[in-house]
Amino acid sequence: MIDICSKTRKELEEFFKERNEAAFRGRQLFKWLWQKGVNSFNEMTDLPKSFREELSHSCFIYSLKPFKKELSQDGTIKWALRLKDGLVIETVAIPEKDHFTICISSQVGCGMGCLFCKTGTMGLKRNLEPSEIACQALFVKKELSKSLPVRNIVFMGMGEPLANLENVLKAIEILTDDLGLSFSKRRITVSTSGIVPKIVELGKRADVGLAISLHATTDKIRNKLMPINKKYPINKLLSVCKNYNLPKRRRITFEYLLIKGINDSLDDAKRLSRLLAEIPSKINLIPFNPVDGLEFRAPDFENIMEFQEILKSKGYTTIIRKSKGRDISAACGQLCYEMET
Repeated sequence: MIDICSKTRKELEEFFKERNEAAFRGRQLFKWLWQKGVNSFNEMTDLPKSFREELSHSCFIYSLKPFKKELSQDGTIKWALRLKDGLVIETVAIPEKDHFTICISSQVGCGMGCLFCKTGTMGLKRNLEPSEIACQALFVKKELSKSLPVRNIVFMGMGEPLANLENVLKAIEILTDDLGLSFSKRRITVSTSGIVPKIVELGKRADVGLAISLHATTDKIRNKLMPINKKYPINKLLSVCKNYNLPKRRRITFEYLLIKGINDSLDDAKRLSRLLAEIPSKINLIPFNPVDGLEFRAPDFENIMEFQEILKSKGYTTIIRKSKGRDISAACGQLCYEMET
């Protein structure tokens, strides 16, 4: 059976042409899937009945199955979504002043092994298909249809997006298609722990925002926190950032998780300002979010403010990111769902 939701609009046009149908039928089908969100080929009333019957025998429309929903005191919503093979991912909707931002997953679990991240304790189960990625946004838009609009998408959920780059790119094409969910590319951000060759490829193939999970200013500390640094150390990572194919008036976001006694010294702040000196950048400071089984702690508020002031004094836009959804384990580094046995 063909997963029809993993096909882009152009692929659906070719799909119809190969079956001696007009290409515009592919556009019609694409709109039914993503603009109207139907779950049955029978509902696609402007397609020939004979072809709808053929589709129902050879293709399927992917849909995620929610079985757990949690609501934070701050309005953040987290869903556990079951995939067709029984595995589970988590998707988060984060409320802003006049819209929601969706934090979506790209893998089941994660194989990067970052020391501070609960998702990494799951290990990598598998990559998500394009349909499984894009359907998270469709699901959330349906769920929140009577609430604030869904405007932004961040690939900061479960998994390392660049380790599943082909499927992520195809999902982005579906998400941004004017006949589909019609998200602005400027409102999509892909976050990575630092897979250097894939960062270069992303810059060539997708006009979306880039976020780098840096979290340390020396290789010694970053090697301990993030094993990927042993393969792609800080100098290699920042070198590709300096030469990244960045659209005009856009900046790379550098995420910096502040962990007490590990990477939060004033010397770290000064080093960070020097490391990013030649890169158009903004900095998100993220106080460490509690994770069961980890002894890390966030710095004191005064230390965080001092860290920020050093960066601001050097001209950086530096935001202390409020970790929403901490009470339901929906904040940065907290996503993890193990099936009960």
